[in-house]
Amino acid sequence: MKKLKIVHWIFTGLISALMLMSASMYFVKNDEIQLAFTGFGFPTWLIYPLAIAKILGVLMLLTKFNKTLTEFAYAGILFNLLLAFGAHTAIGDGESMGAIIGLVLWIGSFSTFKLMTTTKA
Repeated sequence: MKKLKIVHWIFTGLISALMLMSASMYFVKNDEIQLAFTGFGFPTWLIYPLAIAKILGVLMLLTKFNKTLTEFAYAGILFNLLLAFGAHTAIGDGESMGAIIGLVLWIGSFSTFKLMTTTKA
């Protein structure tokens, strides 16, 4: 069980870092992000709410305050990564690697989370 926790926190720490870096770019490089969102065909008003949602999702992953809310955070992050992959792939900008890495990290974090919560019961 101890090894599982270590693996879980490695994956969770890495996915959290990826999401926080992404959210911080939405604030720091807002002009570039607005151009990207426009290129994707997304409305630019989504930038700040999406950044806040990413930060709240990471907080939930790190605190695991409530199992149900943690699972919702995992779902939100998964949807975000899938949509990012789809958007980058659709316009062919070659920037989908971040989403692919995120999906791999998400699988590692979520699967170890589920293993830890089911073995406790």
